Amino acid sequence: MILLFEKRALKNQEMRIKFPDSPEKFMESEVELHEAVQELHAVATVPDLYPVMVELAAVPSLLELLAHDNTDVAVAVVDLLQELTDVDILHESQEGADTLIDALLDQQICALLVQNLERLDESAREEAEGVHNTLSIFENLTEFRPEICADAAKQGLMQWLLRRIRLKMPFDGNKLYASEILSILLQNTPENRQLLGDLEGIDVLLQQLAFYKRHDPSSSEENEMMENLFNCLCSSLMHAPNRERFLKGEGLQLMNLMLREKKLSRNGSLKVVDHAMSGPDGKENCNKFVDILGLRTIFPLFMKTPKKNRKKVLTTEEHEEHVVSIIASMLRNCHGPQRQRLLNKFTENDHEKVDRLMELHFKYLEKVEEVDLEIDKERRDGDEETDEDEESNYLRRLEGGLFTLQLVDYILLEVCSGGPPSIKQRITQILNLRGGSFKTIRHVMREYAGNLGDVGDTEWRKMEQQHILQLVDKF
Repeated sequence: MILLFEKRALKNQEMRIKFPDSPEKFMESEVELHEAVQELHAVATVPDLYPVMVELAAVPSLLELLAHDNTDVAVAVVDLLQELTDVDILHESQEGADTLIDALLDQQICALLVQNLERLDESAREEAEGVHNTLSIFENLTEFRPEICADAAKQGLMQWLLRRIRLKMPFDGNKLYASEILSILLQNTPENRQLLGDLEGIDVLLQQLAFYKRHDPSSSEENEMMENLFNCLCSSLMHAPNRERFLKGEGLQLMNLMLREKKLSRNGSLKVVDHAMSGPDGKENCNKFVDILGLRTIFPLFMKTPKKNRKKVLTTEEHEEHVVSIIASMLRNCHGPQRQRLLNKFTENDHEKVDRLMELHFKYLEKVEEVDLEIDKERRDGDEETDEDEESNYLRRLEGGLFTLQLVDYILLEVCSGGPPSIKQRITQILNLRGGSFKTIRHVMREYAGNLGDVGDTEWRKMEQQHILQLVDKF
């Protein structure tokens, strides 16, 4: 089959060189070449044969055809590659998969696919399918070998994706797919977050999301694309310089408006604000958020978690976690008048915010106690606990509500130490009423300080630990 394919590719090339201006003379050889490519689909059902295919040098010949003058041939090759790299098929034969993917990467498949994407015209159905299949190849390759994300992005894929997302075309499956691939590239690859910033991708994402400030997506697919774009923004904000770009591009103002509108974009914007303000790199964004009257937006969401509607939204717990995390970040990062405005909120309306904090404290304390009981039961039934078990149990407790409890208690300590004495009186009163104790809060916070892990750099971590322990001693 491969021999026949090689012969036909060569014949077509010769005919095209011989009769460049008479398509009718090379047409037949083109149809035959197209058929030979189609026949190779049979190989995709037997991945054990991939090493043979690579040995017979079929990969360079196939990839060469991506630049064929006739886009139908290039699209047929894309279709074939998409099937050959299907992840389910690759998993059937580890040796076959590795051999094929090594050969494809040696021949610069990413750059060649991007060059072909540049020339495909999506108004033609076949070429639009070619774009979809090309994105599918990238998805297959990055799923099978996550480490190629950085190279693929550098070889022009990131630039093409940003352009495709920006295109003023009606929403379609390819725009959704482009947002998905972009999200994959940014998820675990720090170099790509930097690249996105350098390519002014933060502005592109904000421009695309601005539409959803006043409009809900018109279908579940479009909603998925909106969620992907929010995820891209969250991932890219983990690269500190992108936070500055986000601030300059008025990203905070846009997110603040989205939080006020009761649209589907509210959930995504809440996650983005949380990412933009967290950690030591969130200072500027925290102070700016207070300046643009963000407190008026976030505290109503803190006082009352929105009802979960039928559409895909955050769970109550996720919503509360993000809101509490945003308030904790502001208490950590705001200074001067902004900090004072924030602290004043907790004495308003007869300390209603403190009451709400205590309500959340008891809610999440109960959740953590349930998880602790389960873990204790497993310990009694099981063997000796290893360090790994201890770590996975801590993660389980964090997921089970400890993370939010730590943030709630951190806020309690901060407002107690920075606000008027009436706040501490109110906390004491509620603890006495409900049979709680300061000891529990201190214990939660000591554990939190001891597990600050890999947040920020070591210098910042030490300062943060000291700060928390000082608050605990004052409390």
